[in-house]
Amino acid sequence: MRRAIALAALIAFAAQAGAAQAETWSKFIDGPNGTEWSYDADYTYKDRQSGRIVVMQAVSKPAAKIGPSGPGKPDGVGYVYAIDCAKKNLISMGAYTPSKPLAIADGWRDEKPKKAEGPENEALLGAVCPHAEHVPVK
Repeated sequence: MRRAIALAALIAFAAQAGAAQAETWSKFIDGPNGTEWSYDADYTYKDRQSGRIVVMQAVSKPAAKIGPSGPGKPDGVGYVYAIDCAKKNLISMGAYTPSKPLAIADGWRDEKPKKAEGPENEALLGAVCPHAEHVPVK
């Protein structure tokens, strides 16, 4: 009986750890010199307080075996944005590199949004906003 309980606890812990580490990267645009931009569908959610879509995006370069990866990974380079799909603007919540962990300030909702300009930002909105009604609310 003890073995069954211990095994069940171990399986539950492993499943929980695996879910916390899940990353489902969806490429949304090719950049210059072989770079690619992707967003993490597992991280994307609607912020209950602001109504904005929060999304993590990563830069990768497959030819150099770099990313896409999340914070804390040896090849992780990216950003987290809060997007207003209707107004087509965004707030930069934080950035990460292998040498800089992701840190999101508590006051990000008070930051002034910037217009989502440029090919990467416009493509990000084009990839994420059509699915805005289907992301979880947190």
